[in-house]
Amino acid sequence: MASVDIIDFSNRKVGTLELSDAVFGAPVNEDLLYEAVRHHLAVARRGTAATKTRHEVAGSGKKLWKQKGTGRARMGSIRSPLWRHGGTVHGPQPRSYAYKLPRKMQLGALRSALSAKLRDGELRVVSEFSVSEPKTKLMRQALNGIEAVKTVLLVDNTGDRNLDLSSRNLEGVKLVSSRDVTVYDLLGHQQVLLSKAAAEKLSEALA
Repeated sequence: MASVDIIDFSNRKVGTLELSDAVFGAPVNEDLLYEAVRHHLAVARRGTAATKTRHEVAGSGKKLWKQKGTGRARMGSIRSPLWRHGGTVHGPQPRSYAYKLPRKMQLGALRSALSAKLRDGELRVVSEFSVSEPKTKLMRQALNGIEAVKTVLLVDNTGDRNLDLSSRNLEGVKLVSSRDVTVYDLLGHQQVLLSKAAAEKLSEALA
């Protein structure tokens, strides 16, 4: 079992916590991490790119000139794709880029990301995230007290409204619950701070 120190917001050690080796000591599979991030970005894509076909562009439907006798090529509509300002052929249309990633791959990627963060010294466990008032200044002082880096992912299970309001306006700081944590968030932040309850929940759920 991996053992980590538990600190408080004053950066004092207040205990230790045993974490599951299956979750926080797993082999780091970079291929799984790549697939998990790719899946996250694909699901997040809006897919709203669109072009107009010949039936949607503006323009008269009148035949431009008679079929025969002019010496010119026959032409039926000014909205033809052959003409400037005509419709687009086989252009992009609104669609979903989402696809299904097997659950075993998602869980394996989460284990790899958590293990990599712990291995690199970028994961710390805090006894609890407690803020007396919903003030950004108090949260900033607390993070400075534990020497947090520029981008921090906070993982907590309490649903504390004061914590949510205090952290949401801090640049580079994101708060999520343990059930909503993603590989993209873990890898996208320099440091991960887990509350003791969240660390125990992840250790239990992903084992």
